[in-house]
Amino acid sequence: MDVKDYCESVGSELNGWKTKLNDVIQRTEKMAGKDKEDVEPLVAELKDMMDDLDERIAALARECPTEWGGEKSDIEGKMTQVTHKWKEVYGAMGEEEYGLGGA
Repeated sequence: MDVKDYCESVGSELNGWKTKLNDVIQRTEKMAGKDKEDVEPLVAELKDMMDDLDERIAALARECPTEWGGEKSDIEGKMTQVTHKWKEVYGAMGEEEYGLGGA
């Protein structure tokens, strides 16, 4: 896989996660009372992560670095954080399944 294909693949994966995060955030906005209060701090973290994903998606679209060493590790670390936080929100919502596409 060449660098351009890799950038497109990573961008596509990040967009997929952005869709999943949007879905869970919209679901939490329909909650009420204590349940909603319990997930609000987690949702705030998800929104921060979405901002970071937006920046990375834009960076990949505008320039695809030829050397991926540090950037690849950073993106993989962020994806691990996003996955963990996403599951944490679903757990706080009392959901057993992780929504569209699984985890």
